[in-house]
Amino acid sequence: MLDVRRLRLLRELALHGTLSEVAEVLHQSPSSVSQQLSLLEREVGVELLRKVGRRVELTPAAELLVEHTTEILSRLEQAEAAVSTLADEVAGTVQIAAFQSAALAFMPQLLTLLATEHPRLKVTMSQRLPEEALLEARSSEFDLVIAQQYPHHPAPLHQDLDRAPLTTDRLRLAVPPGDGGPRGRDASAIGSLAGAAHWPWVMEPRGAASRVWTEHACREAGFEPDVRFETDDLEAHIALVETGNAVAILPGLMSVRREPHVRWVDLPGDPHREVFTSTRAGLASAPAIVVCRQALAAVAP
Repeated sequence: MLDVRRLRLLRELALHGTLSEVAEVLHQSPSSVSQQLSLLEREVGVELLRKVGRRVELTPAAELLVEHTTEILSRLEQAEAAVSTLADEVAGTVQIAAFQSAALAFMPQLLTLLATEHPRLKVTMSQRLPEEALLEARSSEFDLVIAQQYPHHPAPLHQDLDRAPLTTDRLRLAVPPGDGGPRGRDASAIGSLAGAAHWPWVMEPRGAASRVWTEHACREAGFEPDVRFETDDLEAHIALVETGNAVAILPGLMSVRREPHVRWVDLPGDPHREVFTSTRAGLASAPAIVVCRQALAAVAP
């Protein structure tokens, strides 16, 4: 019988592409991963990996094994979920990944609610970009992901992950509250997105969904934004706007814990991003995942 742990290594290689990335995800050495995959190849009796330059490529036989491995791992998680429904109370550990504004808006209330209603359930949380978190959920690094997608910019779809809508989040232009900004800038005249054309902008780093969407919105308004500040910390975005150093498009979730001292300007079409949760199909019915999703629905604004 084939070793499930070695099969999982092969699946991780299909997901991540390199032995070093697999080793990092599973906290092993690259040499150990390579040895285990060589043993799996001997067990199967056919070639699974082919060297292409400095990388390795999966053969058709390996890709077939990966398909079956995905089903096997899902069935094992379904079995665990079925057994856990027989327990008197919800217990165990749920590892949640969330992007920053969701972590700020949801997690404090979520943890308090779960601690009260399900004291034997342990919840951990890590801040991640949605694209990274969804991939890591496939590798069992996380059990539940709170993710987002911007209008006309869909988040990656993975067949082995489900998706449940949580809430929508309004996007607006945040400008300094008055005319006291540096170098005599007057933000009081900004009444539209086009009105912020000559202001410095703060955005998330290149490649982030919010950055792609915001730059597209500015171009639709007829200008190329002057992005002088880059950070994935939205609290820093707020600080730069509040002090008159920049303008930014910010999500409504950043107002849940504290209302920023900015002036809000509506955007054309009143755009909203979608916030959703995602988990592996085999975990979706697990009581711990079910109660976490129910609690999120209760605290989501």
